[in-house]
Amino acid sequence: MHLSISHLTRYDYSMEVRLLPHLLYLRPRDNPLMQVSGFQFTFPIAARVDWMRDDFDNLPASVQFLQNTATLEIRSACEVTTADAPPFDFLMRDYAQRFPFVYEPLHHFNLGIYLTPPEPKTQDAVRSWLAQYLTLQPADTVPFLVALNKAICSSIEYRRRDEPGIQSALETLRLSSGSCRDYAVLLVACARTLGIAARFVSGYLYDAHAVDTASGGDMHAWAEVFLPGAGWRGLDPTHGIFCDNAYVPVAHAVVAESVNPVQGSFHSVAPTTARLSVDVRVRRLG
Repeated sequence: MHLSISHLTRYDYSMEVRLLPHLLYLRPRDNPLMQVSGFQFTFPIAARVDWMRDDFDNLPASVQFLQNTATLEIRSACEVTTADAPPFDFLMRDYAQRFPFVYEPLHHFNLGIYLTPPEPKTQDAVRSWLAQYLTLQPADTVPFLVALNKAICSSIEYRRRDEPGIQSALETLRLSSGSCRDYAVLLVACARTLGIAARFVSGYLYDAHAVDTASGGDMHAWAEVFLPGAGWRGLDPTHGIFCDNAYVPVAHAVVAESVNPVQGSFHSVAPTTARLSVDVRVRRLG
């Protein structure tokens, strides 16, 4: 699939400010199943861009803005080609075919940070939720994950949230609602509670079923779980499906806050307000 992605983040400040260094998680990750071409940033003021690799081998841009401004626009654009690989076209180790399973020692050591369970109160809430919404639990690992993913999708009401921040899994269960990033955080908490290594993923999604697939929107979020023999596999609890070639990952991390798309601050001589607007467009080419 050949996609065009454009992303605009705009901040309007109530007065001119000095921008401090920003970290931008906006460039999709190249891998054997996804090639990125023509990526570029556009800023309305002079800026220096340095690429770096973070703790999780993501590729954020570190940006130093060289002028004061009352408006900051961060534009990024690129084309992405994703391989047409079926989401269930993978093989797992025999010992992990049935659920629950225990990772072999080397995997358990390497994945330790992704296996760390949430706090006891969240674990209790997750287990209570599972008892209510996942009463018939398949014995095989992949069908179990399919059922878990669909249970989150069907029991949590989608609600777009424009305010900053991410709900905890506990809060999402209490409200029975949330945005895509909240769904992903909940799935990660469920997986880790059950002994499955999981991480949060931020990226883009081409939605072929939307009325207007080029309409303005925001980035998407989902989760990945580590399956022995198959590696990291994406699950989207917002839609209740395993991820396919319509998903374009940008960054992953243990906690969602680590890979917020735009991270930075500003300095002003007086109290200043800021208004944020975001426009994301993902189009299929050809």
